[in-house]
Amino acid sequence: MNPGFIKMALILGLLSCVGPFAIDMYLPALPQIAASLDAPVELTQYTLMSFFIAFGVSQLFYGPAADMFGRKPPLYFGLGLFAAASIGCALATSIEWLIALRFLQGVGAAAGMSIPRAVIRDCYTGTRATRLMTTVMLVISISPMLAPLVGSLVIAPFGWPAVFISVGLAALLGLALAFWSLPETLPEKHRVPFRFSAMVRAFYTLFRDRGYMGLTAIGGLGMASFFIFLSTSSFIYTGHYGLTPTQFSLAFSLNAVGFFIASQFAATLGERFGQVIVVRWAVAGFAVSATAMFVLFSLGADSFPLLISMLMLSNAFLGLVVPTTMVLSLEAHGPIAGTAAALGGALQMLLGAVGIVIVSLFFEGQPVSLVAGIAVCALLAQGLSMMTLRFESPLASEG
Repeated sequence: MNPGFIKMALILGLLSCVGPFAIDMYLPALPQIAASLDAPVELTQYTLMSFFIAFGVSQLFYGPAADMFGRKPPLYFGLGLFAAASIGCALATSIEWLIALRFLQGVGAAAGMSIPRAVIRDCYTGTRATRLMTTVMLVISISPMLAPLVGSLVIAPFGWPAVFISVGLAALLGLALAFWSLPETLPEKHRVPFRFSAMVRAFYTLFRDRGYMGLTAIGGLGMASFFIFLSTSSFIYTGHYGLTPTQFSLAFSLNAVGFFIASQFAATLGERFGQVIVVRWAVAGFAVSATAMFVLFSLGADSFPLLISMLMLSNAFLGLVVPTTMVLSLEAHGPIAGTAAALGGALQMLLGAVGIVIVSLFFEGQPVSLVAGIAVCALLAQGLSMMTLRFESPLASEG
């Protein structure tokens, strides 16, 4: 890989990390936030749900904006809003205010998720785009490995508000990187002037594309399974298994190892076997491992090492599914890559929010709720894979 390729991956990865850091870094604080703001577990979990909803829906606006004004101006707006909302979160005095401010934080964070995907599509297609996407994922994978640990180290001396101060400062750093180091990848001559009818046509085209919608949903169900883990893991690890916040952070980071390692093979496997084949087999592996985990815990195998091991295995399959489906879904939509990336991101975040709501209704602090939610996501993804990838589609091309 040439230096320019690596530099682009690092910048896009760091920008994409802003949102995940806002999630992962404060996970160790969830029980403390619940106690500090005198809030029930369900409402505390809604601070995640509100973030995901805003994170998802807002991408529908960033995508068209990125196609109209270029990639950088919407990025500036989003990162600035994220930094301001983060300070507000740190000053929140009630769980209701925190939920509302997390929503605004999600609106800002959405820019860092949808726009880098469009930048990748501007520059590359096919397996080269997958290689850049997986390199970006390599940077993003640092977030679940380090963010909870950093969060616990910040929370111990300064309390949970310090987490939001820290991510606000990270957003300002991202803003500086975007301004000074990220090139504008959409020339003015290729920008789409604002026309409501054109935007509606773009969304109509995407919704009618069975391959695009199927691939987006497959990746989204994989993401939803991880969001279910995010919303429940701190209560299970600290409440059910008795881990300290620091121990939780270390255990949480192990769950990213499988995803981290597997994602680095996505491009190589795609070049050798074809990207569609990779998705088919990886989704099947995800479904089998998640179902096995559910069966074991339903039968009473309540073991923390077993839970960690099975989560690492299922996340390894997701490391192949998520970046590959992202690239394949955008393959045939270069002229509206910003809108396609935004819609895909929005649908995936909304799936994640729905997963959090459903699991929170049945969550009693036991790991069986977590593994059941993951298994449902995996089996739905397998069903979609069997329906979507058997059809010939421009999005299922090998690039």
